Amino acid sequence: MGKIIDRLEEFIIATLMAVATVVIFVSVVHRYGTGFAIPGVQDWLLSLDMGWAQEFCIILFVWMAKFGAAYGVRTGIHVGVDLLINTLTNKPRAFMIQLGLICGVVFTGVIGVFGAMFIWENGMAYQMLTAFGMEVGEHFEGPTTPDLEWPTWMVYSAIPLGSFLMCFRFVQVMIKFARTGELPTHDHGHVEGLEEGEVLVLGEAIEIAEQREHAHAGLSEREWEKQHPAVDDKKEEK
Repeated sequence: MGKIIDRLEEFIIATLMAVATVVIFVSVVHRYGTGFAIPGVQDWLLSLDMGWAQEFCIILFVWMAKFGAAYGVRTGIHVGVDLLINTLTNKPRAFMIQLGLICGVVFTGVIGVFGAMFIWENGMAYQMLTAFGMEVGEHFEGPTTPDLEWPTWMVYSAIPLGSFLMCFRFVQVMIKFARTGELPTHDHGHVEGLEEGEVLVLGEAIEIAEQREHAHAGLSEREWEKQHPAVDDKKEEK
């Protein structure tokens, strides 16, 4: 179940980033393209309404930020000031870390609850009750976004969903730290496929990149090394 949530989280973030990138690119091309007096093309571009793109991308970035924050808790990429905590001995250090994680759970949980209450009163209750044919009572339909005219409660749903997911990640980190004494860490200087302490010069990096390119093209690594013995010599020197 945990792996499914992890993959879903990563898929949502990647999808939001990809869609936002494509929409921004198309919007910029459309904006500059309308300035060229090309017969037929300019009129066609002017007929396209891209005024919604900015609002749409803002919404995507808000959702990306909320789910990205939860991803950051899981992978340990959030910035933290732990200079004083790391000077403490084992038990005081563990206590302070757990206290910080508890604060994270409480804070994100409270934000999630208040966020859920907000969207419920901001139009979600009206939509849900209407969909099930129930009396709406004092609940109102709720506002919509200016350009896309989407219900704002759907946009603001990123707050409770992202906050609850972040709260869940804090609980995961708490449990793991209590069992193993380890916190998730992320080495920004680490390069995938490069052993710790190994340093590559520019020429070696290019040769390795070419090697992988040929391997993907159907040429095995062993065959490529036979054709390029210089790479073997450098490996032996190391």
